Amino acid sequence: MSDFFGSELVRQEMEEITRLQEEVYDSVWKFPTMTKEQKVEHVEVMAQLLEKQKILYTRMSLSDDPDAKAMKEKILDSARSLGFPEDVDLNYIFSNMTKVLESMKKNIHDS
Repeated sequence: MSDFFGSELVRQEMEEITRLQEEVYDSVWKFPTMTKEQKVEHVEVMAQLLEKQKILYTRMSLSDDPDAKAMKEKILDSARSLGFPEDVDLNYIFSNMTKVLESMKKNIHDS
């Protein structure tokens, strides 16, 4: 195991990301029938997930570890396969996604 992915902190963060992803995926289809409070909680979980993903991506970007660099490249390849431009800046995407979640939360409160 690489130094990066062997780090206890990184392993814990990846486990937390997985847990949050499962929580989001388990309830995403229920969103239309949720109460306002449940919808706000769902959006907050998505925001937590996004923040943890952003932090992990930043750590990978700053690391010299070959496995971290390879994982970062896989993430970028996935983004490109989803139609993002070749020179995609994931930090820009993270920022825009944060704005979308804030807007969703506001719309839930205003409805």
